[in-house]
Amino acid sequence: MIRWAYLFVDRPYEDFGAACDFWARVAEARLSELRGERGEFTTLLPSGGDPCVKVQGVFDGPGGAHLDLAVDDVPHEARRARELGAGGVHTEPGLEVMRSPAGHLFCLVEWAGERTGPSAVSGTRIDQLSLDTPPSTYKAEAEFWAALTGWPEVPCESPEFRLLSAGRTVLPVQVLLQRLDTESVPSAHLDIACSERAAARAEHERLGATYVRDGRGWTVMRDPAGGLYCLTDRAP
Repeated sequence: MIRWAYLFVDRPYEDFGAACDFWARVAEARLSELRGERGEFTTLLPSGGDPCVKVQGVFDGPGGAHLDLAVDDVPHEARRARELGAGGVHTEPGLEVMRSPAGHLFCLVEWAGERTGPSAVSGTRIDQLSLDTPPSTYKAEAEFWAALTGWPEVPCESPEFRLLSAGRTVLPVQVLLQRLDTESVPSAHLDIACSERAAARAEHERLGATYVRDGRGWTVMRDPAGGLYCLTDRAP
């Protein structure tokens, strides 16, 4: 059973400091002490509620985003994920790094008792992981995540999206499966719910982000560490 979920902002290690500073200001949160052999992990500590966003400096590649699922029994859930089609990447006590059938990385970790998500700040909430998936694996990927999480599917207006959510009163994080137009490499990014997207864009630009483009109900932004994310028209 999934007890909690964390969104990870993954950015190149050389840009880790810029990512930490920006995302802490976006979330109006404090940074935890750095963890890891090279100080490559930190948690955004909200003023109220339990944390649900972390930042990681990655040593290879451009980074992106991934999900950590907190569970009671990591080995059991890892076996179940493999039965559903996931592959193992790395194992250590209390941690299983895995890859979904389409190639998205995710982690299974031990639940630390988190129960209450942080409140929205300045009309926004960091609350969603978008898994950008090629057409050939989109259907199977959506079925994998539905089976792995057990979260109900929330109807979406467009067939290119499938949303899985346990409900904000249960977990502060949800997963959006987005079907890409072409057979591109799978990727992932964070989505931020905004009560007023234009105001959120202005604030994020003030904090150092760069506008990229507008979509149907969302604005693509680039953070100071070079990573893409979206501001979306959703109630925070």
